Amino acid sequence: MNVPVSALLERKGHGVFSVTPQVTVSQAVAEMNQHRVGAMLVLESGRLVGIFTERDVLRRIVGPGLDPHQVLVKDVMTTRVTTISPDATIDNAMALFTEERFRHLPVMDGERLIGTISIGDVTRWISDHHRMEAEHLKNYIAGGLAT
Repeated sequence: MNVPVSALLERKGHGVFSVTPQVTVSQAVAEMNQHRVGAMLVLESGRLVGIFTERDVLRRIVGPGLDPHQVLVKDVMTTRVTTISPDATIDNAMALFTEERFRHLPVMDGERLIGTISIGDVTRWISDHHRMEAEHLKNYIAGGLAT
């Protein structure tokens, strides 16, 4: 799909859910639950410094038996964050999700964070596109194509 990620962001919005590196894991999980998201971007002075995901909770907190009320996000977040440009295509995003095996992708315009997309956002976009295309073809076959 040769549609830019910026089109998806325009549709879903540019809102970003974030925490600071100094909050506890428990506080970050409460934020994730409140917003019903599987990841929080970790921002320090407005700069992306990491991402904290459900997978981080399972592997780095629950697995080793650490106390989420004591451990800080900065100590267990993923610091090597893959990002995508708003000019990249939806196909590019899907390839990253598939190859890198993650579900959340911050969208950066240079050094500026402008949004985040998830694999759910991309699959919804693709599904909607296929649905519209099928409807268009049904109308065309039935002779109802508007010119």
